[in-house]
Amino acid sequence: MFGLKNNGSDKLLAAIKNGERLTFGEQLYLTMMLSIPAIFAQVSSIVMQYIDASMVGSLGADASGAIGLVSTTTWLFGGTCVAVTTGFSVQIAQAIGAGKERDARDIMKQGLIIALCYSIVLLLIAVSIHKNLPGWLGGDEGIREMAGSYFLIYMLAVPASMMNGIAGGMLQCSGNMRVPSILNIMMCFLDVVFNWFFIFPDRSLTLFGRSYTVFGMGLGVDGAALGTALAQVITALLMLSLLLFGKSVLRLRAGEGIHFFKRHIKKALRIAVPVGVEQIVMCSAYVMSTKIVSPLGTIAIAAHSFAITAESLCYMPGYGIQAAATTLVGQSVGAGRRYLSKHMAWLTVGLGVVMMSIGAVIMYFAAPAMIGVLTPEPKIRELGTMVLRIEVFAEPFYALSIVASGALRGAGDTFIPSCMNFVSMWLVRIPMSALLAPRMGLKGVWLAMCIELCIRGILYFVRLKRGKWLKME
Repeated sequence: MFGLKNNGSDKLLAAIKNGERLTFGEQLYLTMMLSIPAIFAQVSSIVMQYIDASMVGSLGADASGAIGLVSTTTWLFGGTCVAVTTGFSVQIAQAIGAGKERDARDIMKQGLIIALCYSIVLLLIAVSIHKNLPGWLGGDEGIREMAGSYFLIYMLAVPASMMNGIAGGMLQCSGNMRVPSILNIMMCFLDVVFNWFFIFPDRSLTLFGRSYTVFGMGLGVDGAALGTALAQVITALLMLSLLLFGKSVLRLRAGEGIHFFKRHIKKALRIAVPVGVEQIVMCSAYVMSTKIVSPLGTIAIAAHSFAITAESLCYMPGYGIQAAATTLVGQSVGAGRRYLSKHMAWLTVGLGVVMMSIGAVIMYFAAPAMIGVLTPEPKIRELGTMVLRIEVFAEPFYALSIVASGALRGAGDTFIPSCMNFVSMWLVRIPMSALLAPRMGLKGVWLAMCIELCIRGILYFVRLKRGKWLKME
C-alpha cells in the first residue's frame, strides 16, 4: 500500500529539478496530484474529529466544555512544533529541487534530533502547568479538574505528535504526499476505535437480533485524550519507519553518518523562528479568545468549540493544498526557477479559493446538521449553527491566506507573514472580540473572527502580488 507511486507526478517533479518546461496543464495536474492525498487526509481527520466530538458530546455540556477550554492551548503547543517542522522541511524541498539529495538527508537527520529534544521540553512545560491552566483560562470550577487531566494526558504524547508531524512534513516536501496522507487517515481511524473503548463503560450492542456486551473502560474525557495519544504514538512509529527505511530519497544510506552543519541550523532558525512567533501569536490569540468566551458560560464554550470543529470541514482542503504549495514552490525555488515558483503559487491559491468557496456554500445550508451531529443539546445546536453561518462569508479570504502562507514558506518568506498575522489577530480580532462579546455574546466573537479573516486574506493577496517573496532565497 505504502509503495504506491504516481509516475506522472514523479516525472513532473523531476522536470522541475531538471529545468524542463511545464505547460499550464502539467502544472495543474501536478498541483492536483500533490493536493488530493493531503486534502483527503485533512478531511478524513475532521470527519474523525466529528465522530470524536460527538462521542464526548454525548457525555454532556461539561465534558465538551472541558475539552473546548484547553483545546486552544494544545494548538499553541502544536503550533510551535509546526515551526520546527517548517524550518527543516522547506530546506529539504529546496535541496531536492537543487539536486542536492545528500544535503537533504543531512538536513533530515538534524531536524529529527532537534525536533525530538524540543518536544521533550514542551512535554515538561505541559506537565508543570496542567493543574493551573484551566483556572488561568477562566473555566468554571466544575470543569477545571476534568480539563486539566485531559490536557495532561493529551500532552504526554507530544513527542510522538512532533515526530509524526516532522517526518510527514519531510516526506511531503520530498514530493511524497501519499504516505503521510494514508498514515494520517489511519491515525484518525485508530483514534475513533480507541475512543470507543476508552471513553464509555461496558455496554450492550444488539446485532442481527442478538445482544452482545462491548468492553469499555469508562474513562470519559480522559479516555478521549488517551485514545488520541495512543493513535499518535502508533502513527509516529510507522511514519518514522517509512521515512528512514522506505523508498524515499530521504531514506538512510550506509556510510552516511549524522552531521550537524551550522549553515543548516542557521537557515532552519531563520525560517522557523518567524513561523514559531507567528504560531505563538496566532495560538495565544486563540487562547485569549477562549478567555473572552469563557465568561459567556459552558454552553457558549461548547458551541464555540463545536462550531470550530464544524468549520474545519470547510478549511481543511485549504491546508491540504497549502502542503502542495510549499512543496511545489520550495522545489521550484531550489531549482532556481522563480518564474515557475510564481505560477505555482498563484495556481495553488486559486485552487484553494475555489474549493473553500464551494465548501462555504455547502456549510451555510448544512450548518444545523453539522452541529447537530456533534451534540444533542438544543441550546448548543442553536448557538453553534448561528455563529457557523457568520463565518462562511470569510472562507474565500481564509483560503487565500492559508494557501498563500504555504507558498511563501516554500520560498523561505516567513518573517513578513508572521507580522501580518500579528496585525490581523491582535490588532483586529482580539480587540473587536473583547468589544463585541459583552454586547452580542458568542455572535460578536464570531463576527470579529469573520472580519479579521477577510483582512488577513487581503494582506496575503497584497504580499503575493508584490512579488518580493521571490527574492527571499
